[in-house]
Amino acid sequence: MSRTTPEDNKRLVLEAFDTLFNKRDYAAAERYWSDRYIQHSAHIAPGREGLFDLIRALPATLRYENQLIVAEGDYVIAHGRFSGNARPAARIAADVVRMEDGKLAEHWDVLQDEATRAESVSGLPMFGDRFPD
Repeated sequence: MSRTTPEDNKRLVLEAFDTLFNKRDYAAAERYWSDRYIQHSAHIAPGREGLFDLIRALPATLRYENQLIVAEGDYVIAHGRFSGNARPAARIAADVVRMEDGKLAEHWDVLQDEATRAESVSGLPMFGDRFPD
């Protein structure tokens, strides 16, 4: 049975993402990710260490920004942007996280390169209210 509310879970996910992706504080990040963390992403090695090793390998310019976060029960979905990742375009992500005992226990994601104005058939940005520069 969950010991956290959906609001708690949203706050914990945002704190965890900021701690790992923006601050690169791996010791503090261990408090947010379960030591039994299950990783479903095809591009990330298994477990918490697989995720941490991926972030260690990325440039220090990596940044995560959140635009939308929703939660129901033990599940959180965060819509965000990963920029400064040494790729031609930022990545827009829908991260799905299952929480357990106040920690990130399981993760799935859907990633897409952020479209420019010229690439957007809809004419709308994928993140926020403006296109990337």
